[in-house]
Amino acid sequence: MRICDLFGGGPVFSFEFFPPRTDDGERKLIDTVYRLKELAPSFVSVTKTGAKPAEKTVELTARLKHEVGVEAMAHMTCATAGRDEMARIFGLIRDAGIENVLPLRGDPPQGQTAFVRPSDGFRHASELVAFIRERGFPFCLAGAAYPEKHPEAASAEIDLQHLKRKVDAGATVLITQMFYSNPDYFAFVRRARQLGIAVPIVPGIMPITNVAQIERIAALSGAKIPRALQTDLDRSRDDEAAAREVGIRYAVEQCRELLAGGAPGIHFYTLNQSPATSAILRELRRDQP
Repeated sequence: MRICDLFGGGPVFSFEFFPPRTDDGERKLIDTVYRLKELAPSFVSVTKTGAKPAEKTVELTARLKHEVGVEAMAHMTCATAGRDEMARIFGLIRDAGIENVLPLRGDPPQGQTAFVRPSDGFRHASELVAFIRERGFPFCLAGAAYPEKHPEAASAEIDLQHLKRKVDAGATVLITQMFYSNPDYFAFVRRARQLGIAVPIVPGIMPITNVAQIERIAALSGAKIPRALQTDLDRSRDDEAAAREVGIRYAVEQCRELLAGGAPGIHFYTLNQSPATSAILRELRRDQP
């Protein structure tokens, strides 16, 4: 099923995973997805990481779709590949029966501080989206969005123009980077609509389970941690169970406010863990008629 066809009814809930480094890690991830399947997610997505080749993302995405039985989307980056290689990879995705793709530029290769376009490659994700459409691949294409601006963008306005080009090229649903300040999301959606971006904009939420870990991730992504939340995290910094409870409580209220304000669903960045995400989604499911 194409995930772009899921929107328009009730909230669309989804989970994101990354390919583990080991076979044992992959077995544990499959078990995690089986547990989360009980919560009836609309789809799951699998990232492309530098630690694994693109084929691993395709293989794991196909396993989740065909073996576990949940709709799945493959992330695919173009930071180190040219057009012929990307065409080959998208052919593998199509032949694996995967209907949904999140095209990304990706981070610079390890050891590089700045992105350099590969020979015969792409500078931006919008170019990759256009390439997929031009080649006739029949995917539903998602796109990444940044409520607090992409870290490399010169301004929020320029970043939004890039996003508009991505949608104009063929992205039919947007999923945001993690954030903890709902006003930033709602303001971002308003500005996007004013610019003519009409596709669903799904908020991405990363439940907090470890204070130091989330602070590192937030610093890298440019996500702000609101002062009140930071105060609660500081109080529970040395108590992992307490920090997890703070994170779950905050995420439940954050998601409730987002859904009440018109968000079309929630995309959970799970970090390949199920307990916190399960607890949050169970609370949200109770709110649904």
